[in-house]
Amino acid sequence: MIKVIRSFVTDESGATAIEYGLIAALVALVGVVAFTAVGDTIFEAFDEIAFQLCDGAGGVYTPSDSAAGTSGSCAI
Repeated sequence: MIKVIRSFVTDESGATAIEYGLIAALVALVGVVAFTAVGDTIFEAFDEIAFQLCDGAGGVYTPSDSAAGTSGSCAI
């Protein structure tokens, strides 16, 4: 019984799994923060591309609203 307890106390395989879990959580957190920070910039870039395409086709573009969650539309 003492041998089983001693091997349990010295076993570090669970610690490695926890470390990998913490690293994965940190990478995910950094990704969320980065995408949140550049999200509006990317949204505006795609909105500008949609405007240019609609304008090139001779249409009238209604811009999207990120706060309301609506997408832009092109009326030709």
